[in-house]
Amino acid sequence: MAFLLRVELPDVPGSLGALATALGEAGADIEAIEIVEHRSDGFAVDDVLLELPPTVMPDALITACHRLEGVHVHWISRYTAGANLSMDLEAVEAFTDEPDLAIERLVEVIPATFRTDWAMAIGPGEDGAALLFGSPTAPRLVPECDDWLSTGAAGSLPELPAWDSTVLAGAPGETRNGLGFLVVVGRHGGPEFLPSEIARLGHMVSLAASVQTEGD
Repeated sequence: MAFLLRVELPDVPGSLGALATALGEAGADIEAIEIVEHRSDGFAVDDVLLELPPTVMPDALITACHRLEGVHVHWISRYTAGANLSMDLEAVEAFTDEPDLAIERLVEVIPATFRTDWAMAIGPGEDGAALLFGSPTAPRLVPECDDWLSTGAAGSLPELPAWDSTVLAGAPGETRNGLGFLVVVGRHGGPEFLPSEIARLGHMVSLAASVQTEGD
């Protein structure tokens, strides 16, 4: 059973090795580790993709991590996006290979790349916000989504009562022929989107908009 663990730890030599050892001793089989953010306060935030046997509960991993000095678990959840963490370069290749479908392909790869539950691209419609593209589990738009059309920069979005406990972020873009759109991503129950994740999302949206050709 695959799980994704987001953990904060001291950004010093040996910390990651100690974490890997503690998780292994707790019964986890580590598949991949990705550095999410280096912080100025001497800590780093990492995502750890791991497999757990049915006999090991996720709480055991949290306990193992918190036994290490300076280590704090932000979040742990089931991970269903695949067996590997998708790197940014792979996501970029997915939408640059088909320039006429760049925005659609970007929406498809965002959940695995950013570990979100869903992604969508919206744009102005006749009666407010309209769905342009969405991943399979993206929710239906609600009237409150109309306010997102004025989003001027990548950042966190306010939670919506209709989408209970979903943490949201968005990044606007504009294609070369003037089509404005907003890519919105959601995580059920968190964690909050880090500044580094929002910056990456904004960069990818801008790149997809710049390569989008006919069909936009």
